[in-house]
Amino acid sequence: MAFKTGVAERDEWSYSPSVGVGPLRFGMTVDEVVEAAEMLGQTKVSECAPDHAIFSPTWKVEVHRRGVAPSLPAVTAYVSQVAGLFCIAVDAVHGPQVAYDGLPLVGRDLSMDVPFRYTPEGYEGPDDSGVVMRGQPVGQVLRSRPLFMVTRDGANTEWDSMPSEEYGVTETMPR
Repeated sequence: MAFKTGVAERDEWSYSPSVGVGPLRFGMTVDEVVEAAEMLGQTKVSECAPDHAIFSPTWKVEVHRRGVAPSLPAVTAYVSQVAGLFCIAVDAVHGPQVAYDGLPLVGRDLSMDVPFRYTPEGYEGPDDSGVVMRGQPVGQVLRSRPLFMVTRDGANTEWDSMPSEEYGVTETMPR
């Protein structure tokens, strides 16, 4: 089934806290993530720069939609050598739509009033742990780019587990 946002037609994926998003399950290896992501598009695997000595080596798996002009990855999965898949980032424009408790989380206009909580750092997410809502500029609007997470090796919380590549606002490619 597809979901229309006015930006792009999207697949619909489900989110289960502490379990995973769509075909991706927390704890998967890099090879398992690549195999599961084949349904969405082509994958590119790269090693992440070490951000903290307490974390084991981490890989980034970028998934680009088939048939879409060059664009940002639809989904970016972060896989730790010790913990496996611990973070799934979904692009506001090209990513699948993921709903939580009936609330669509991907590509939302962040100026809308929604029931999110905010961390001291200014990140927002639903009241339950496991989702960090990031902002992604799309034209003149800041849209939601959620990160679905579990705690990785050496971290105390999901907030501590956030990959350094996900700090700051994500830039979009020119249209």
